Amino acid sequence: MLAKLLADRPETVPAAARGLRTGQSDCVLARAQQDAVWDQTQAHNRLRSHLREYYPAIPEAFAGKRERLLAREARAVLAIAATLAAAVRPTHNRLKSAIKCSGRRRRIEAEAGRLLAVFHQAQLHQPPLVEEAMRRQTLALLPQLDAARRACEDLARDTEELFLQHPDAEIIASFPGLAGLTGARILAEIGDNRTRFESGRDLKAYAGSAPVTRESGKSRRVSHRRIKNSHLAATGRNWAFSALTASPGAHAHCNRRRDIGDHLSRRPSPLVQPHARPAPPLLGNPPEVRRNSRLVRTRPAPVHKGRLTQ
Repeated sequence: MLAKLLADRPETVPAAARGLRTGQSDCVLARAQQDAVWDQTQAHNRLRSHLREYYPAIPEAFAGKRERLLAREARAVLAIAATLAAAVRPTHNRLKSAIKCSGRRRRIEAEAGRLLAVFHQAQLHQPPLVEEAMRRQTLALLPQLDAARRACEDLARDTEELFLQHPDAEIIASFPGLAGLTGARILAEIGDNRTRFESGRDLKAYAGSAPVTRESGKSRRVSHRRIKNSHLAATGRNWAFSALTASPGAHAHCNRRRDIGDHLSRRPSPLVQPHARPAPPLLGNPPEVRRNSRLVRTRPAPVHKGRLTQ
């Protein structure tokens, strides 16, 4: 428990030990923005689950959009039509006005016609009194989602502005897959002290991308690391998948690991040792791997009580 607290909370560790000489303000804003993103996701999921109970037409109407209910037109339409009965009342012009007020500038006529077609389809609904009570709950959840959305946007803008003032901003942003916001998160969690981590293995363990191996007798179990920096782990995941499209080398490394049978290559991690050599292909059967220029034959994983352990 103490290890988890030390890894996940910056205020429990002195600034000198964490290496944040000039980046403490970056750490505060970056963590606040990431927490705001998680709060926004929670508010979105709460509203979506509530709408599915009595008003499934709205989630279905915006299911194809990238932002779904976070889209501005979705929240604007939901504000004027919070029930299925109210959704069939607005005219085409009123829907167009709501979509235009949300900030959309193109294909307003087609979007209003599409929404009207969805709302006029046969839908299951709750009894009138229950539907009215759920409508009031929706109108209470909608401002929470709006506030979470505004907080994310404001904190993201302030975080990027402050990150660009840091001396290491240009270095961090030069990595493939990192931009202003993700770079600020990486700087906030890792710090600007070059001597904080002795090797890439230490950084991987801190980020949670290094597995934990437990051996007892003939059994050997490899599992993911639970005690980690949650903010850095979440940012590392976004960085890894962004690097696949931004860096040909990262994409080739992922394909190489997948070709040799590494199923974890579907979840790549950029937090690796800078000069690590690529893993050699597996040879023969039973499996053989090369370690420190020596060929080592590995024993198969034993089966205990009907369960395969690795």
